[in-house]
Amino acid sequence: MAVGEFGRIGGEIVHEITLISPGGATASILTFGAAVRALAVPLTDGERREVVLGYDTAEAYADNSGHLGVMVGRVANRISGGRFRLDGVTHELPIDEAGCNTLHGGPGGFTRRNWTIEAASDAAVDLSLVSEDGDQGFPGRLALRCRYALTDAATLEITATATTDAPTPVNLTNHAYFTLNRAGDCREHLLRIAADFYTPVDDVLIPTGEIAPVAGTTLDFRVARPIAVDHDIAFVLGGAPGEMVGAAEVTAPDGRLRLEVETDQPSLQLYTAPHLGPHPAAASGLVHGPHAGFCLEAQGFVDAPNKRHFPSVTLRPGAVYRHHTRYRFVAL
Repeated sequence: MAVGEFGRIGGEIVHEITLISPGGATASILTFGAAVRALAVPLTDGERREVVLGYDTAEAYADNSGHLGVMVGRVANRISGGRFRLDGVTHELPIDEAGCNTLHGGPGGFTRRNWTIEAASDAAVDLSLVSEDGDQGFPGRLALRCRYALTDAATLEITATATTDAPTPVNLTNHAYFTLNRAGDCREHLLRIAADFYTPVDDVLIPTGEIAPVAGTTLDFRVARPIAVDHDIAFVLGGAPGEMVGAAEVTAPDGRLRLEVETDQPSLQLYTAPHLGPHPAAASGLVHGPHAGFCLEAQGFVDAPNKRHFPSVTLRPGAVYRHHTRYRFVAL
């Protein structure tokens, strides 16, 4: 484990923490946005393959309109109309997408905050953040902790917890862009998602409220097949609430690497990055562009604060929000 200065944003030092797993995988974690900047895993022949998209400069993370690698919150994904009601009170949020939605916690969400290092070792780092009452329009003072750990040969484990002093919605996710083919077209990957249902969306990507079967649609990934086309949609995962389940498997086009995703969250968002543009600060020799990576974002249901029948994402005083997701890379 090494901690160094990556750069400065707004006069604050952004630290970079380098982790190494028992099997030789390495990860770079930034305090700004609690971002996964780089992740390299060993293959069977000794080659090391970089499997996430990132940037080489702090300035790129200060903008980071695509949310590369960051922890997203206070509420990930979209809140329709930039508002929600909680305990009889309407809360107005800043609009930052499509002229009508709040996306990923708002323009000043957790992705643009410098988190604090609480503890670090060779294979893990604990980061913390406090979001004050009224932050981006959300009620309650929220205290968060996020732990990144490299375990086994090449498994990135993300554990997040949060507490609040007033009722508030909380729905965190990591927004890493994965690539198992060195930023080639992500739609060439073979994908399996363990979901019988998904949540259809309207023309501004807000769930309609329906929970629909994947059978007979282009979203049926119950048997592994190429991603093939663009997606930005949430799947409904099975299993008992709060239990870890196998959510997805992705195999590299060359058949040499597999990603296995496990999570305790009820939903998994698949995003194939059609709008990701090139960037001069692209890291690890990976060229950014449309479809250069895919996201598998474990989270609560999208727009849950406005959908009474969706599983609640409201956190109340005395309770603890918990999120645990594993991204396991297996050399084939």
